[in-house]
Amino acid sequence: MARILVTGGTGYIGSHTVVELMQKGYDVVIVDNLSNSNQAVLDGITAIVGSTPDFVQADCCDRVAMDALFAQYNDIEGVIHFAASKAVNESVEQPLKYYRNNVISLVTILEMMKKYSVKNIVFSSSCTVYGQPDAEHLPVDETAPIQKALSPYGNTKQINEEIICDQAHADSSLHATILRYFNPIGAHPSAMIGELPNGVPQNLLPFVTQTAAGLRAELKVFGDDYNTPDGSCIRDYIYVVDLAKAHVKAVERVLAGLPTEQVEVFNLGTGRGLSVLEILRTFIQVTGVNIPYQIVGRREGDIEQVWAKPDKANTVLGWSADTPIEEVLLSAWKWEQKIRSLD
Repeated sequence: MARILVTGGTGYIGSHTVVELMQKGYDVVIVDNLSNSNQAVLDGITAIVGSTPDFVQADCCDRVAMDALFAQYNDIEGVIHFAASKAVNESVEQPLKYYRNNVISLVTILEMMKKYSVKNIVFSSSCTVYGQPDAEHLPVDETAPIQKALSPYGNTKQINEEIICDQAHADSSLHATILRYFNPIGAHPSAMIGELPNGVPQNLLPFVTQTAAGLRAELKVFGDDYNTPDGSCIRDYIYVVDLAKAHVKAVERVLAGLPTEQVEVFNLGTGRGLSVLEILRTFIQVTGVNIPYQIVGRREGDIEQVWAKPDKANTVLGWSADTPIEEVLLSAWKWEQKIRSLD
């Protein structure tokens, strides 16, 4: 079976994608610098799959290390590039960190792909490239205009998409799939892997589960004065396992030579927008755990409302995200209980 390099493969989405790839029989090599993950994730992957992926601890910005990696694994047929810093609000405070980590890592990977004749890349992009879409572009399909990014994080995704398109234009042998995903949540049903950020979480659901577990006194809801039905931000929350399966579909498509364009773009979401307060209420309802929360001011860089129109991915990739939100939220709580040994 084909060998796939997964950068950032011990991270949240990366680790779930590694599981799905391995369960489909792919040989997987992970490269990760463990800046926002933990090597113990490999134990979780092994517990689920029954075998351990190859793992190289290195930074994708390090050309010497990446050269050695591609030389060692000279049969890589495709790369899934997750490795990146990913917090919107942190990127506003530390923009240079984001430009270095996110842009230089991609350039380095593309250089090594060219040198070692690796033709296929699946790139982890984001709905942040759409900024705040106007009403006529909600829900968001792939033809929605790219808007000026509201954060350096979002800007790095835009820049990286442009870099991939430029390189594809220069190198006709390169095939790229850009996956723009919405808001991944939840954990593997085994509770062997899940979202485990180092330090303060940057995403909503870990804050919810940590507050439910008593690690935090209360949850902060950033703004209740948005132009939405309940005043809180609306997002398209997609189950991380469903999202991981889309990456496998993208790899299968590109390795089979099916893409009709050199660079294909897919929006990955459920097609349904849920507000922060709806997520909170549903979590309380399905777990029976009360979550104290406080409404605070808006957070710089946050988009008011965005959700996907995933028809293209549904049709072309033959993929859909249809796990019920109640099941997804329960998976996150089960994972939190596991890591806190509360059950």
